[in-house]
Amino acid sequence: MENTHIEQIRPDLTWRIRHTAMYPDQPYDAVKLENDRDGIHFGLFATDQLVSVVSLFNEGSVYRFRKFATLPEYQGKGYGSFLLQHLISYVIPLGATMLWCNARSTAIPFYTKFGFSETDERFSKTGLEFVIMQLQLNN
Repeated sequence: MENTHIEQIRPDLTWRIRHTAMYPDQPYDAVKLENDRDGIHFGLFATDQLVSVVSLFNEGSVYRFRKFATLPEYQGKGYGSFLLQHLISYVIPLGATMLWCNARSTAIPFYTKFGFSETDERFSKTGLEFVIMQLQLNN
């Protein structure tokens, strides 16, 4: 994508976008994860403005991403797809066997485009429906 780049960022740089895109009605501290300092955080910059973020955590060869958020005015333009593809490409050389997330049920079609499959694990939180989506990797 033109004028777009992805880099690793500090956890605190994810909070504003998480809050704006995911939980604007919640207190600001609600978007902070207690293990943020243990993750690897990626930011997608469009024309030098941070517009999309995701946080990656691992347990052995299984990687989980959390708080995948794109500013509302930048949604639907391919930035999230670009960032998710980067994440998949990042974990494969690390020996990842699976990449998974708690996806909002409204995002199922987005994740299936990348080969993620729904599990039977569903839950509700803060009035939203979630399903665990996973991508099996051939490592």
